[in-house]
Parts: sequence; C-alpha cells; structure tokens
Amino acid sequence: MTNFATIQYKKTGQSQNIDALGMREMQARAYNKRFSQYLLIKAPPASGKSRALMFLALDKIYNQGLKKAIITVPERSIGASFASASLSQQGFFRDWELPDHWDLTKSGNPKKVDSFCRFMTSDDPVLLCTHSTLRFAFEKLGVEAFDNILIAIDEFHHVSSNDDSRLGDIVHKLIDRDKAHLVAMTGSYFRGDTLSVLKPEDENKFTPVTYTYYEQLNGYNYLKTLGIGYHFYNGSYLDSIGAVLNPNLKTIIHIPHTNSTAADGNKYNAVSRLIDSLGVYLETDKETGLYHVKIPSGRILKIADLVDDSPDANREKVLATLRAIKNREDVDIIIAMGMAKEGFDWIWCEHALTIGYRGSLTEIIQIIGRTTRDAQGKTHAQFTNLIAEPLESHTKVQEAVNNMLKAIACSLLMEQVLAPNYKFHSRKEDDRIDGSSRVVLDDGTIRIKGLVEPSSDQVKRICDSDLGDLVATVLQDERVIKTGLNENMPAEIFSQNLLPDIIRKQYPQLDNDQVDEVRQHLAAKLAFSSPAIELDPKFTDQEQQKIQRDHPEDQAALAAGINPFIRMADKLVHVNDLHINLIDQINPFQSSYKIMSKTLTSEGLKAIHEVLHQNNTTISMNEDEACAWWPKIRAFFEERKREPQITSDHPVEQRMAEALIWIKKKKAETQGQGRIPEKA
Repeated sequence: MTNFATIQYKKTGQSQNIDALGMREMQARAYNKRFSQYLLIKAPPASGKSRALMFLALDKIYNQGLKKAIITVPERSIGASFASASLSQQGFFRDWELPDHWDLTKSGNPKKVDSFCRFMTSDDPVLLCTHSTLRFAFEKLGVEAFDNILIAIDEFHHVSSNDDSRLGDIVHKLIDRDKAHLVAMTGSYFRGDTLSVLKPEDENKFTPVTYTYYEQLNGYNYLKTLGIGYHFYNGSYLDSIGAVLNPNLKTIIHIPHTNSTAADGNKYNAVSRLIDSLGVYLETDKETGLYHVKIPSGRILKIADLVDDSPDANREKVLATLRAIKNREDVDIIIAMGMAKEGFDWIWCEHALTIGYRGSLTEIIQIIGRTTRDAQGKTHAQFTNLIAEPLESHTKVQEAVNNMLKAIACSLLMEQVLAPNYKFHSRKEDDRIDGSSRVVLDDGTIRIKGLVEPSSDQVKRICDSDLGDLVATVLQDERVIKTGLNENMPAEIFSQNLLPDIIRKQYPQLDNDQVDEVRQHLAAKLAFSSPAIELDPKFTDQEQQKIQRDHPEDQAALAAGINPFIRMADKLVHVNDLHINLIDQINPFQSSYKIMSKTLTSEGLKAIHEVLHQNNTTISMNEDEACAWWPKIRAFFEERKREPQITSDHPVEQRMAEALIWIKKKKAETQGQGRIPEKA
C-alpha cells in the first residue's frame, strides 16, 4: 500500500496542557468568547469540543442568566461525550451534571419527544438529545419556547442552508427571533455536497473560534505521523482485505453501504466472511456482546459488530461496551457501516480501513478523525481506502473513475486540512527576511513577491479565516480534480481559470480585482500545503555545488542549519526569487498523479486517462478533422491491437487519441447521428 500523504508532527504537548480552570488550549480559546450569543467552534476531533461546551453552558446558565442548555448530537452512540464530569477538581467553579433521565441518547426511553417537553417545564438545567429529537420537539413547541435557552448543536455541518433542511430551518428561525443562544460545534465546517452550511446573513452573526488540525495534532504527546493511503483491488474486496488489514492494529473497518457498487452480498454475510478472513470464531461474550476470534498467532481478538441490526442482535450491548472502554485491551477491531464515525471516541484506534467509495468528503474526514486521538504507545495513525480499480472492461468505468477521483480529492483535502496554516504577505524588493535566510517566519508567515494584499476588510477576513472552507469547495468541484490530475493540462488553467470561477460563485459581491486577491492567496495555500512545494529540501551533491557557486552569501546560513531555498516542482528556488507567478505554475495535484501512476495497473491507468481527457479543455477538434483521423485510428488498432494513447510521446499518436476521445464523446452526445463513425 502506498500513502498519498504522510504528515509529520512535532509532539510539543501544547494542545494537551491544562490551565488554572482545567481547560485545554482550544477550550480556553472558546471560553474567552463565552459572552457571544452565537458561537461557531471549528475544531478537530479530540480537541475537547464537548468539554468546551460544558464550560460555556455552565457559565451561560449560572453567570449569564440563561434558563437551560440543550445539547443535540447526530446519533446516540456519541452521547457519552457529554456525560457528567467533575470540573471543579481542576479549578472550574462548578461540575457538569447530566442526570440519566435527561440523557435522551440512552436506550430505554421510547417517548423521547414527550420527555423533551417535560424537561422544558422542569427546573432542571441540562438535556442531551439527538438532532432528530430536537426537530420533532421544535415542531411541537414552536420557536418561542426556546427563548433564553442555549441550544448547542454538535457536528454542525449537518445543518444546511437549503430550504428543505429541517435542522437548518430551526437554526434560521432561532436566529431570526434572536432570543436564544447558539453554540455550533464541528470538526469540518463544510458539507459533503455543494450546499453551504448557513445562509450568509445568518453566518455573519456568529463569532468564530478556529482551532486547526495542525495545532491539535502538532501539540500531542505521542502521535507523530498520520498516513493517508489507497489500495486497489479487483473482484471482491473480501479477497483482498488481508493485504491491508493488520490484526495487530486497533482498527475500525467500515464496510460498503448495502446499495453501493462495492457491496459483496448482504451485510451480515460480509461481516461473517470478514471475520473468517481473520481467524476462527470462538464465541460471543455474553456480558460485552463482543465476538472472540482466534487468529493464526494464537491471540484472541475482541471484535465489536455494529453492522448487525437484526432484532436478536447485541447492538445495544455492544454500544454500551464501547461507551465504557477504559483500556487498550478492551477492544481490538470494530466493524461498522454507518456508525462509529463522527464524534465516536476510541482513543486507541490506530487504523481506519474504509472499503469502497464514500461520496462525501466530510464523511471521510470524520472517519479519519477516529484515528487522530492521542494515546500512549500510539505513534502513527493510518487511514486506508480499499477501492476497486476502474478497469476499461467494466461497464461502469466512468462511474468508477469518478469515484476514484473523489477519493483522491479527499486525500488532497486532508493534506490541506492537516498542514500548517500559513499566512501569506507581499514582499517588496527591499524587504529582508532575517538576512533573507528563512522561508517561513516564526508566526507562520510566508512573504511572496507580486502577491496582492487584501484591499478591503471583507477580502482580509476571507484570506484570514475562510481559505480552509474555500479549499474544501475547490476540492469538491469535479472540474478541479479532473483538471489537476490531467498531466497534460497547464497549471495556469487551474489557478487562473477555475479558481476565480469558484470564488465568484462563493462570494458574488466581490469585484474582479477582489476575486484575484483571494485567488492569489488561495493558490498559495493550495501549493504550500501540498507536496508540490518542499519547504526544507534535502540537497543533492550537484545542487550543493550550484548553491556554493551561485549563492556564496548563503553558506553561513546553511552551515547554521537555516535553509534559504524551497523546492517547487523539483526545481530549487531561492527565497528572494519567490514570486506569485511561480506559484501559479504549480499544479498541487501532480504528486498524487505520480503515486497513482505507480500503483495502478496499465489498464486501470488507461481508463483514468480516458475519463480525464474527455474533459480536457485544451483539445481543439472539429468534426471534419475527427472523421479524417478515423481511418488512421482503425489502421493503428489493427496493427498494434490497441487504441492510440494520449500519453504517447509521439505527437501523431497523441492527436489520434484526442480524435478518438472527441469521437466517443460526440457519439455519446448525438447517439450516432450525423457523420460520427458508427463503429467508434
């Protein structure tokens, strides 16, 4: 298996430090904004969002005069994060208390909406429920019932600005009435579709608290690296899973959804075959509901099955066991399909193995987040996507390729999300950066010649706080990934054509100059957060000699371990020469293309080339030329027993391949009408 991305962290321990009130860094950052009526907390898994909410809710109830706090989560399995907690022992003024009868995420309460309504007339201050329960209770009670109450929505990306979103409609009505307080919490403030989370007029009322993935993971005590990789299979995934499933790693396996193309029979049989591939089933523990499976080494694995939802299943018992995990040895593997994703807390998880394509980038990011908890003895976390190789012989090759491209887009997004959050500023000709010897300043600033500074407060806000959200939007645009992974496509088409178009759609109020200001900062972020740019390159002997010859003034800095060079697309660039025009020539997707080229079979790579080049906007072809090429294409096939290749070094073969792509595309559009060769 080859990783598309490997991110390293410094283990500073800073994100785990506790202050005098018992708060970690992110929690203190949120608490400092506690007087805001609308608070949006954007922070990664394991940063302590649930406890941050406890601090905020207690202050709003006992110091700011609110009547109650209602916490709502997307699924019952993650409700344990908000259980009662002793906060006073670490310095806070009060403990967090959630009575069992007001924890509506626990089983045994079939009339949850009735319980919700009773809570609203009680003297008790705190209730926990699911998003679904809140929606039904809101319909029954009306918006006025929530005046002077804090509503905290966990996994806030479930909200949508779409008029059909019931949860989004609740948020909009609460903001429109303006008498409730809202705390929105999410690890990914973007959805898996193209919809925005909030309407612009609503979002402007929120005070953001941003804590990046890099801040969180870089500040851990144990976790040092995170790998994101893909493994391709032919036939059934159950025949290939042994190549990527290491039973010695604490693993969450997400099998394909029942109706997906990767599903192999019904889900119960899939779990059985998966267990058979590990070893011999011994028993189901009566107390925990876990399967005991003996593997060839003689070790007994404890496996949690969250797929089986049949009437006689042990799912509730298994969920209770997972909520009560205290030791590394309690569970070895969790098998799930739609569960154990967002908000699910198993700190010892080292490997998230996802089988098949997931249409939502948000879902993948949530799954990866299951591995990024810090735990003693865990130095590496791994995400693996086991996906079918799109072969030319398959009937759904276009769909398979598109799904693979989405998977690669996810790895690129995670590179961006997990990388340091650099700030970019313009550098004048006479600027000096510590003797021109450092690429990145201590505050994370990179200075670039020709970079246009924001000309308005709105553009500055976008560049300061919205670039991460823009990256997610960019990487969910089908045109972007197909352009970026097309090795024949000039990088300028991506940076100067597609990026401005996406920015205009997101911010229609910006004029052309402002769009270009945002574009330059966005292009820099995409480039510097990908392997396309290496900030601390290792020099070859030949490069060392060239540096000594051309830049003798930098020898003292190099001897002191200070590097005045970066590597851009395999070319060394001196920091003094770093210009926005160079960045516009960087394709941040090419490293992923190189890895993909090495890991796929020739047939799989050819199938991807076909789909990519069907979207190649640089192909200039008309019907007369295409039809003129057809006899030569047929002769080429009869002689070589293969179609002409777009990747050929021979320009004539390249042009024949382009003509064939044009013919196939036009034939599909016209269904064989006109002069398009019928046998194409």
